[in-house]
Amino acid sequence: MSRRAFWKDYLKLSLVTCPVALYPASSKSQKTRFHQINRKTGNRLRQQMVDEETGRAVDTDNKGRGYEIAKGKYVEIEPEQIDAIESRHAHDRDRQVRARAADRQALL
Repeated sequence: MSRRAFWKDYLKLSLVTCPVALYPASSKSQKTRFHQINRKTGNRLRQQMVDEETGRAVDTDNKGRGYEIAKGKYVEIEPEQIDAIESRHAHDRDRQVRARAADRQALL
């Protein structure tokens, strides 16, 4: 997967205009990851999803996301719907960056 610039713009120095882009310094595979540990024993801690009503642990297969429409009432959202929302936001960001670049070019 190619890296995407966080920010794009132009730098104008006298009569010279240079495009500038800001990229992340590391990829996802290079990021430093930390684990939660017990300070007394040094052992790693695990988080467990627990059903609010029953108090029982929930398997990863049964874990989902939902939007609260009323107190205690949720509409379940499928992962495909979340992906569609995220990709639409990425598309909107890209369109805004291109529009700003075009606006700046028009000013030159």
